[in-house]
Amino acid sequence: MQYFRNIAIAIDQLFNSFLRGSPDETLSSRAYRLYKNNKYWYSAYPYYGITMLFFWQNNHCKGAYKSEIERKHLPYEFWE
Repeated sequence: MQYFRNIAIAIDQLFNSFLRGSPDETLSSRAYRLYKNNKYWYSAYPYYGITMLFFWQNNHCKGAYKSEIERKHLPYEFWE
């Protein structure tokens, strides 16, 4: 199951890279970061869109952002 989760995260990061984002950040994390910083007037649209897409998860984008900050996507070998 972890294998498929890793593939999904990799595809997510690839799409984020295509959209001129960081190659190590997911779209959900980026959407929350832009929404939180309120840098652009349109920054809320991706956040709310992804939130509606993952309606069964409580605050998906915030969780993705927190995972990025805590570096939970790294293999255990890289944890200190």
